[in-house]
Amino acid sequence: MAGPSAADNYAGVYEGRLQPGTRPALLIVDVVAAYLTEGSPLFMQSAAAAKDSNRRLADAARAAGVPVIFTNVQYQPGGADGGVFYKKAPVLKAFDEGSPLGAFPEDLIPQPGDRVFTKQYPSAFFGTGLAEVLHAEGIDTLLITGYSTSGCVRASALDAMQYGFIPLVVREACADRHEGPHEANLFDLQAKYAEVIDEAEAFKVIGA
Repeated sequence: MAGPSAADNYAGVYEGRLQPGTRPALLIVDVVAAYLTEGSPLFMQSAAAAKDSNRRLADAARAAGVPVIFTNVQYQPGGADGGVFYKKAPVLKAFDEGSPLGAFPEDLIPQPGDRVFTKQYPSAFFGTGLAEVLHAEGIDTLLITGYSTSGCVRASALDAMQYGFIPLVVREACADRHEGPHEANLFDLQAKYAEVIDEAEAFKVIGA
């Protein structure tokens, strides 16, 4: 006999809701060539559509005066600064310093006034100083997007919550290697740590 659905199982347990604050920023996590280039070991079929959503959100945010923050990943040759993460996932050599796979796509490059934080671990916050910068600027809400949903997006959303920011994960602007992990992580983020919103809702938060 089949058990209850995930939604039924979580009902009545994880039903809290977060409301956006008054000072949002857009955090674009690791939207770089490694995930968009066919033949790359990290290539994802769904990455291109998510990139297009990110571009629309970034344009709207800049027009509304909402800060736009990018992250990328870069390692010293051989992963000397990559620690256990680099050992666990040798595919990260795609981000060794000088690799073209670490570059931002031509149609989503940081613009003057945008910020870029380079990281070595999944979370946009770990070892980067991002939280301190956001707190200093009075940011209370983060629209979080990028790659991959189950990896760096999830880690960044979790840390955003732990640092006191309201995390809003934008569904269309995230992508993963497979629909299963993508949907499962969006489900769990919504249940416990963040609000998963669509692109139209994100535009409203931005004020576009």
